[in-house]
Amino acid sequence: MPIRMPSTSFIRHAALGAALVFSHAAWAAKESSMNAHGRFDVKVTPQQPDNDPAKAAGLGRLALHKTYHGPLEAVADGEMLAYGDGKDAGAYVAIEKVTGTLDGRKGSFALMHRSGLRGGKPENWSVTVVPESGTDELKGLEGELVITIEGGVHHYALTYTLP
Repeated sequence: MPIRMPSTSFIRHAALGAALVFSHAAWAAKESSMNAHGRFDVKVTPQQPDNDPAKAAGLGRLALHKTYHGPLEAVADGEMLAYGDGKDAGAYVAIEKVTGTLDGRKGSFALMHRSGLRGGKPENWSVTVVPESGTDELKGLEGELVITIEGGVHHYALTYTLP
């Protein structure tokens, strides 16, 4: 028996229906998102390139160790790669693994960072939870983290959802 292809009209309506369902799910997730605000301490330790291509690239490589305080009580370790002078122009990417509790739920998750630096100001700064990185009671965690620095003190604002 030959396979019959659905009509163009059906495909359009199905796509519209799927888009509406997805759009509603995204809206509902935003409506039920939670917020955690606090501060964190960070120690940044320069690392040496460990191979010839890394040496040739001339990138800054830094080890990160953080301690989060507040609704996120955790420690994090990670690595950062940076390019530029770090004051006026450049960029960085980083990944850190966070282990502890978030609003009383135990587990770990990873954060991925990226930002440009133009005229001494961060540009397109993004810190997001790595998809499907949550463990234990943080399994299914999704979210974004905003970092601010005031008077030399680092603050975080994490907007997140959990199933």
